[in-house]
Amino acid sequence: MAGVVLWAGTTLLLSELRWFRRRTLADRLRPYSPGAGTARGTGGALSVGSFREVVGPVASALGTRFARVAGVGEDLATRLERIHAEVDPTAFRVRQLSYAIAGFGTAAMVAAAVRPPTAVGLLFVLGAPVLAFLVLEQRLAERSADWQRRLFLELPVVAEQLGMLLSAGYSLGGALNRLAARGRGACGRDLAQVCTRVRQGLSEVDALREWSAVAAVPAVDRLVQVLALNREAGDLGRLITDEARSVRREVHRQLLASIDRRSQQVWVPVTVAALVPGVLFLAVPFIEALTVFSGT
Repeated sequence: MAGVVLWAGTTLLLSELRWFRRRTLADRLRPYSPGAGTARGTGGALSVGSFREVVGPVASALGTRFARVAGVGEDLATRLERIHAEVDPTAFRVRQLSYAIAGFGTAAMVAAAVRPPTAVGLLFVLGAPVLAFLVLEQRLAERSADWQRRLFLELPVVAEQLGMLLSAGYSLGGALNRLAARGRGACGRDLAQVCTRVRQGLSEVDALREWSAVAAVPAVDRLVQVLALNREAGDLGRLITDEARSVRREVHRQLLASIDRRSQQVWVPVTVAALVPGVLFLAVPFIEALTVFSGT
């Protein structure tokens, strides 16, 4: 078994070296085809690319089903698009599968060396790949939630700037392009993607609605609904300014709630520090009383 694994790994490794393998006709003609700047060859029948193409659908199906069992209902492609990840869903699932297999192998070797009880060893060996899978899933969930939080915090300022530009005479497309070019935060990067989609043929409203669906932030949904009235409303700048004020008030309320929660959390260590000595002081006379009564 070790020899088979070593042979497969050596073959995949050497298939990436140009002096070891012969390029196929399709790979040699690909630089002269349209879109040659983004196209990449598969590297032959036995290569890392072909191996990924074979394992990718299986990893995607298993990862999606296990994520649903773990309670993750949002689509993986939407979360990756939200944070502007460079990997596609298939590559992410393949990475999760690789981490799970590595965790399983490491746990199996540790269990074979330590030789714990059967139940403990089985739990350790089966729990390691599950933990490796969930670690990557949790990291993606945290990055997605952090991106949504940044959008929510930056949105009042961006909405106010958008309202001022529209009131100054800019068109909706011109205002979006200006904010995308000058923005450096999460909203600026998302608006750059919106402008890219507009250049690809979508209208401004459709591109903004697409952004709203990917962002999944209620404040963005309300702002996009206001921007959808671009050809109907006469004073869109005032409507956007009012919406920016509403978002700012919502941000202020959440900030006050967060401050209130943190002020309450301050009392937790104080309460524990005061409760433990008090319990000890009460336990000594109580135990002494029980001793006296049991002796009588």
